[in-house]
Order: sequence, then C-alpha cells, then structure tokens
Amino acid sequence: MSTTSPSHGASDATVALLGRLVADFDLGFEELVRGYERTVFSTALRITGSTTEAEDLSSECFLRAFRALREYPAERTLALQPRAWLLTILLNTWRNRIREAGRRVGEVTMAELPERAHAGRSVEEQILVGERAQELNRLLSTLPAAQRSAIVLRHVVGLPIAEVSRVMNCPEGTAKSHVSRGISALRGRYADPSRNPTSRVAS
Repeated sequence: MSTTSPSHGASDATVALLGRLVADFDLGFEELVRGYERTVFSTALRITGSTTEAEDLSSECFLRAFRALREYPAERTLALQPRAWLLTILLNTWRNRIREAGRRVGEVTMAELPERAHAGRSVEEQILVGERAQELNRLLSTLPAAQRSAIVLRHVVGLPIAEVSRVMNCPEGTAKSHVSRGISALRGRYADPSRNPTSRVAS
C-alpha cells in the first residue's frame, strides 16, 4: 500500500481524525460527527431560520458525507479539509432544496442572533454581536444566496476568507466581493429610514 499525505496545513487533530477515518471508518466517522456537528448545525440554523429545518439539513449533510466517504480512496480522505468540505455539502444541499421547493432565496429567513445593547458599532460589528437582531436578520434574508452565504460563513461561523472561498468554490477575491457587496447592501438598507419591512431585494 502506498504512503499517503494528509491535507496540507491541517492541524494535528485533523490529521489524526483523517487517519482514523482510513483505519476504522465507523469509529472515525462518529468522531467526525462529534467534532463538526455544532458547526454544521449552527450554519444550517442561520441559513434556514428553523430549528427543525436545520436539524433535517444537518442530518442530510452528514448522510451525504457518510455515503461519499465510504467510496473515497485513502489518499482522497487524507487530503480532506473536513470543515470546509462539510459546509460545502451543507450549502449545496440547502441550495438544491430551495430550487426543488421553488422558493426564492430572499424569502428564506435567517435564524435570530442574540441581541446586545447598541454601542455605535459598524454594520459588520452589529452582525457579529447581534445588534437589532430581528431587523438585521430580515435584511440578511433579502440578499442573494451568494452574498448571504458569504456573510454567514465569514461573520457568523467565523471562517477566514480563504476557507469561505473553498466552501463556496470560488476564488478568494470573489468571496471577498460577496462579503463586501453584501455588507454594503446591508449598510445602505440599515441606514435607510424609509426602508419597507416587507420589501425584497432583487437578486
């Protein structure tokens, strides 16, 4: 059997996890779920706005991951970046569901973020701390899918831009642009005193 190399730049814990997936798939997959289920569920909750939908979406994400990993050769498993890979599966599954249901992305609400007192923060900081959560969540729900996904991954999940680009399968510059344009749209709508709570932004 040929020697394989783990994912470049992976942490020791990730390398060990990937090694266990190769050595004992069932135990390794259980560890994968334990290690990433919180991140997967948190992201699903932010993009669906529903605990029930988030649970269902997370379960489907891990089911798809299980089926894929069973077929992967050892070298492909060892080259994985688990968090980015799982979130990519999650977002693709979400987009497919939206298309299949015939719903507009702008009509899917975001999950509420915890509210904290206003302290003159920028829109970016308000997203991070949940300032005026319901209003910001409504505004987030009006963004095109790419911008909303990028903002959730960057400012809610807390991924670096390099990982956002991997999850979204786009260049880093494009990922930055999605975040920047989304933030600019939020800033304009958040500051607009005449904004209509029922309005929707054309994608």
